[in-house]
Amino acid sequence: MRDAASLPTSGFSAIVVMRSCARPWGTLSHCSGRQRACEAALASLRIVMTFSPGPVPPFRHLQRLTDTVGLVARTDGIVPRRGDGYRVEDVACGLVVVCREPSPSAELVTLGRRYLYFLAQAQAADGKFRGRLGDDRRWRGPPGARDAWGRSLWALGTAAARGPTTGIREEARARFDASAAVGSPYPHSMAFAALGAAEILERWPGHPGALALLAVAGTVIGEPTADAAWSWPAPRLSYANAAIAEAVIAAGEKLGRDHLLRDGLRMLGWLLASETRNGHLSVVPAGGWGRGENRPAFDQYPSQVAALADACARAAAVTGDTSWLTGVEMSVAWLLGDNDARVPMLDERTGGCSDALSRTSRSRNQGAESTLAMISVLQQGRRLDAALAGRPMRPPDPAGIV
Repeated sequence: MRDAASLPTSGFSAIVVMRSCARPWGTLSHCSGRQRACEAALASLRIVMTFSPGPVPPFRHLQRLTDTVGLVARTDGIVPRRGDGYRVEDVACGLVVVCREPSPSAELVTLGRRYLYFLAQAQAADGKFRGRLGDDRRWRGPPGARDAWGRSLWALGTAAARGPTTGIREEARARFDASAAVGSPYPHSMAFAALGAAEILERWPGHPGALALLAVAGTVIGEPTADAAWSWPAPRLSYANAAIAEAVIAAGEKLGRDHLLRDGLRMLGWLLASETRNGHLSVVPAGGWGRGENRPAFDQYPSQVAALADACARAAAVTGDTSWLTGVEMSVAWLLGDNDARVPMLDERTGGCSDALSRTSRSRNQGAESTLAMISVLQQGRRLDAALAGRPMRPPDPAGIV
């Protein structure tokens, strides 16, 4: 156990590492030996926090990175490098975080419209998506069904269900429908698309395209191994790993398939245990991680942390087991400096987030992907703050504005 005085204090009044008897499997009626093994590992990580209001998700750096075309992907420090162009994946994530805001300002609504328009231009007639726009306003490469497609489906589903205006919601729903039947053989791409399908089903239960997409996602992702020491469907962890587990959890819930829900929860429990070191998150590095490889390893990216926060929040919502919110707490703490380097990733001065965490320091660059990941984590932290304080989060006005 570490000295609580050595931990970052911004956003948290006290942190105590302790064991818990909480079961991270919700109300499922039975628990296999593999699940019990993961449960035991996760229980050893359980953190009880007295949560005081944490940082409000800042959007000013995101606004700095957004121009009249889209969201500039990379920076030199905090200065946008427009010569590097625009990534569809970043713009899609931008639309997600804007639509997650309970009461977005007029400036954020404008960002949401701009991001949606960008995605509309990236979408091909057959439902596939282009991946990158150059600074010369020309698309690079042909449309495909990889992560640009998957994240765009996630964004369109989120905007269709939660968009701040009627126009955004209607346009996003139409474009989701146009691409939902495409499908992809790539697990991460299908996982991102499945998250968009889950958003659609929250608003329109029984939506055939969303249900079909979730069913295919479960098949493409596959089942975790029977080995409790490696409860994952692939031999190596790579990027946004928790999105894979979250997609399986969502598929299990929305399709009413308990075995998928159990698999997803087992995967997430194992992942959270594997990405924890000395009571704090130590996430999979940029090069991935396999059995027997040394940890901690670097560089570590905020996008890994954001995926974990989202997945743990969904697990808590689906199962009713608030012990999953430990993952959200640890994700916020990672941004504030409770990480392997003991360095805050959130730059409260600029409203941005460092691109990467090294062994002893952080990157000086604050690009789109990392800044979006930071906003996403703090949005989940704000919901956790509200829940612990007994304050319901106010959803967007369903009537919206045109």
